Amino acid sequence: MAYRPRDPVRPRDPVRRPRDLADRMAGRRKRPDDGFLRETFTLPREAARSKARDFLQRYPKQAYMSAVESWREMPDGAIEFTMKRLASAD
Repeated sequence: MAYRPRDPVRPRDPVRRPRDLADRMAGRRKRPDDGFLRETFTLPREAARSKARDFLQRYPKQAYMSAVESWREMPDGAIEFTMKRLASAD
């Protein structure tokens, strides 16, 4: 019996562009079910600082457990950051 290679695996959802792959991957990403609400912003550095301060004043850490969850500097110098807080202060 001669060796016969298997048929190539074809994806169910072909990726045509990198954006297609990114959208598909984002759809599969599980959102944490931890009770926190998250907001992501991309702003210039000074505006990002101001937005974070405003967020923390509006949703105090002691009541909402609010915090900057993550941040990174973008190639253009803008700051992308995610703020998290509890849905309500009980």
